Amino acid sequence: ATNPATGKRELMLVSEGQEVALGQQEDQKAVASFGVYDDPALQDYVAGVGHALAERTERPDLPWTFRLVDDSAVNAFALPGGFVYITRGILGYLDSEAELAMVMGHEVGHVTARHSASQMSSQQLMSLGMGIGMVAVPELRRYGDLAQLGLGLLFLKFGRDDENEADTLGLRYSKRLGYDAAEGAQAFRMLDQLSEQSEAGRVPGWLSTHPDPGDRYQRLLAAARQQGLEGGHVRREAYLERLDGMMFGENPREGFFRDGAFYHPELRFRYALPQGFKGQNTRQAVWAVSPNGDAVFQLTLAEGDSPDRAARGFFGMQGIQTLDADRTTLNGLDAVVGTFDATSGQTLIRGVAAFVRLEGRVYSLIGYTGRADWNRYSRSFETALRSFGPLRERWALDVQPNRIDIVAPRRDMTLEEFMKAFPSEASPRTISIINQVERGGTFKANRQAKRITSGNERRF
Repeated sequence: ATNPATGKRELMLVSEGQEVALGQQEDQKAVASFGVYDDPALQDYVAGVGHALAERTERPDLPWTFRLVDDSAVNAFALPGGFVYITRGILGYLDSEAELAMVMGHEVGHVTARHSASQMSSQQLMSLGMGIGMVAVPELRRYGDLAQLGLGLLFLKFGRDDENEADTLGLRYSKRLGYDAAEGAQAFRMLDQLSEQSEAGRVPGWLSTHPDPGDRYQRLLAAARQQGLEGGHVRREAYLERLDGMMFGENPREGFFRDGAFYHPELRFRYALPQGFKGQNTRQAVWAVSPNGDAVFQLTLAEGDSPDRAARGFFGMQGIQTLDADRTTLNGLDAVVGTFDATSGQTLIRGVAAFVRLEGRVYSLIGYTGRADWNRYSRSFETALRSFGPLRERWALDVQPNRIDIVAPRRDMTLEEFMKAFPSEASPRTISIINQVERGGTFKANRQAKRITSGNERRF
């Protein structure tokens, strides 16, 4: 087939209808995993920019869908069939509509060039799984996939050639809308700065299979200048005004880690992670993985309206061998706790599962590891289970997310002066990156800038 965006001849075994059907199916999973950011006006704005780009592509008739997802990671991704996602995390780091158009144009380019469909035709679909979590038990296996999705791995599947091609297409579509492509390319300079910052932590969509962002910036800037694409729309102030009040960073209302414990203000529970385990919070599950990656502890909402029914459902599944299961209480809450054996390929798995009722919900807490390591982890699992209980600490119940606040200094300021005049919850380096002010640079008088304010009167 001839690729509609690139004109190249390629093997293509996936029809456009199959692309759309797959995209619709995976879109439901993406929304369930990340959630849609609760700001209709901002959603409409992002979708408006996306649809304007899509209408000027080689595939305008796809059922294009653009979503602003509620994830703090600096990321953007696309699914086949016209489904494009921008995280609120990357929105907070971009500095103009021209930059937003460049990033969205890149993701639109993945769709128009049929990169996913091409990979499916070559049987190069990515296989997901946490290794220890890919056990022969559906209850555990499906959450293993969710853990990977929460880590942003599902969408790191395009090779560097595809990424460079998407960059070129993003430049093309940005040009067709009249944006200043040289200004749009600044997004990649920002990503380069972000990659150097250790506290950035989560930039999954740009730093694995993607080319080096610094190289991309130079290449796109040179292409924009060569094609005379400077001097178009930037729309910086209009863009920043739309960000005023937007959430920045993790939303602690949906759960957060502190000092080895996990707190969930909305659902009003807390528990301690097994000692030394690293936590990962997603909308479907809270995970903790041992330092060696050989043991997992997970918390999810259980199926069933009582601990007994949830326990019967789990321990009665094919592949689960129940060793013991008893009614008990955990911190005064009705519970059923039991141990089990299962298999993962050739590996024998042993675990402990607890089903606990709190405020009308039943929670499932499951810890598992290889049977040979059971004695090493069983006590840590037991301690974590026994720590689950109602959240009563007022500081945790009242915690609020940080927000972007748009300000304008009355005079030129250094970064240090700006931080004193406009105190922020973020580090000076983060403030410089989200405002795209170079080291030693200046915040210009009357030029809008971002600071990060706390949702609480005092830090927690």
